[in-house]
Amino acid sequence: MLWSDPENEPPKELRDMQDMLRRLGVLMALAMVVAMIVLGVM
Repeated sequence: MLWSDPENEPPKELRDMQDMLRRLGVLMALAMVVAMIVLGVM
């Protein structure tokens, strides 16, 4: 690969989608933790 080649950076939509999926994953993990705590208290 030549240094003059354009960087194969993913398009903006793809990066936005990855960002959203990452955030969704974090939210899901938090929701699971909260659910575990709530179920443990009951």
